[in-house]
Amino acid sequence: MATETANEDWASLLMAVRDRQDKIAFAALFRHFAPRVKGFLMKSGASDALAEECAQDVMATLWQKAHLFDPSRASVATWVFTIARNRRIDALRKSARPEPEDLPWGPEAEPDQHDILEMAEDQARLGKALAALPDAQRALIERAFYADLTHTEIAAETGLPLGTIKSRIRLALDRLRSQMSTK
Repeated sequence: MATETANEDWASLLMAVRDRQDKIAFAALFRHFAPRVKGFLMKSGASDALAEECAQDVMATLWQKAHLFDPSRASVATWVFTIARNRRIDALRKSARPEPEDLPWGPEAEPDQHDILEMAEDQARLGKALAALPDAQRALIERAFYADLTHTEIAAETGLPLGTIKSRIRLALDRLRSQMSTK
């Protein structure tokens, strides 16, 4: 059994997989790299299940595409972790992409009149709640939400300390929540 030491010759094992489909060499590569790839993926934010699935896919790719490995261009570890990184990116893109059945077909349905009335009432209540805020808080809420500025941008624009900006916005949001929760 191959030892998993720092002097392990991963390139020769991968060449054995490439040239002879050597299952023993692949098993040694798998034992070493699969748990490390899974850990790498989990550290980058993947769930346990996704990391396991991607790690299995990376190792299958290593078996199937060993002929593409060029030891003069990268180490085995670099090649394996590049594949893992690309699989993670593919998984993120796939999860962010809407499924075909989720895509709207044709015009959207008209909103219910009850929903329209309720939304108008909510907007009127929000307008009154905003008007009831102290001027300093209302100005910051307007900059943050209507002008879409970050807290740092508001601090630079107003000259107020960042902590003051955050405190005033938090207080204003608490007041707005309170006003909006009482009908």
